[in-house]
Amino acid sequence: MNKLILGRYLPGDSLIYRLDPRGKFLITFYFIGIVFLANNLVSYAFLLLFVFFAVYISKVSISFFIKGLRPMLWLILFTVMLQAFFTPSNHPIWHWAFLSLSKEGLVIAGYIFIRFILIIFISTLLTLTTTPIEISDSIESILKPLRVIKFPVSQVALMLSIALRFVPLLIDETIKIMDAQRARGVDFGEGGLIKRIKSFVPILIPLFVSSFSIAYDLAIAMESRGYKDGEGRTKYRILHWSKRDNITVVVMIAITVVLLFLRSYK
Repeated sequence: MNKLILGRYLPGDSLIYRLDPRGKFLITFYFIGIVFLANNLVSYAFLLLFVFFAVYISKVSISFFIKGLRPMLWLILFTVMLQAFFTPSNHPIWHWAFLSLSKEGLVIAGYIFIRFILIIFISTLLTLTTTPIEISDSIESILKPLRVIKFPVSQVALMLSIALRFVPLLIDETIKIMDAQRARGVDFGEGGLIKRIKSFVPILIPLFVSSFSIAYDLAIAMESRGYKDGEGRTKYRILHWSKRDNITVVVMIAITVVLLFLRSYK
């Protein structure tokens, strides 16, 4: 569980780190959208090449991403197996009861697996190279036009930033509670599946108590520092859109054009 990397920031200095957080945020969601344009092996290979190149120039070790995938591996495998065994086909290569395995199902399952890898890698790259404060500022800046209709931009940006920061914090708290339970003789890996699930129940109550305690301390700290709603506040960190951010936009447009071209490749 302590290897989950979503929501964690890794200090560093590279081209990806120096990009404007607003651009990184928008490009990440744009990339997640165009992933679904891929419809063959060549287009998925092209997207994989782009993602691995982005990881390479970020100077973040690829092993860090691979280790971070492990906590989500069962969810990925479960989804892939559903696609593999429940995709309808007129020519199955294996069939038993309601289960059916076909070439089409295996291909779709492979594509689903690659989509998971692409989306998790690009999302993780955003959080690894962007501090929670930068993410909050970028969300607030992107949603700023909605202030015309009285949308609470500052509050939403703050909530998203805190929620993102609480992911690794709650994971660390869970690990501490599990270590304390193990010191008292609890074995989380003993018995069958049902018994293992029941062994995690005693973790929930102290985790909820700890979560409310952290939230209360955070609220008191913000109130003592005079925080209100962000309206009229100045920014210590000013976001700057530079030439390299324009280049990344051009690159994403080029990737979209190439992807549309590769869709027709057989």
